[in-house]
Amino acid sequence: RVMYIENKDGLIAGADARIGWVTFSKSGKSVYYQGREFARLTGGGIRGNYYDVDTGDEYWISGVKKSGSNAHVSGSVKVVIEEDAREAVKALRNG
Repeated sequence: RVMYIENKDGLIAGADARIGWVTFSKSGKSVYYQGREFARLTGGGIRGNYYDVDTGDEYWISGVKKSGSNAHVSGSVKVVIEEDAREAVKALRNG
């Protein structure tokens, strides 16, 4: 599934946020992206809804919005769309 991934504690592969293909665990509680595992924050995180299992960094991971306003907190966020996800994002935004 194509998802929006924003690192709330720094950069992810050189960008504030990325849109790319992720996979989910069978339970749906973990998300996998670029060799990283993200677990759902229980009880609500400070700025994110998932955390990187290895580093503890918080991430905001959500479906891609048709309007393009994916950032969790207002402000300027540099978003990189992965090359292999561009067609899927374009189709979503064009309806």
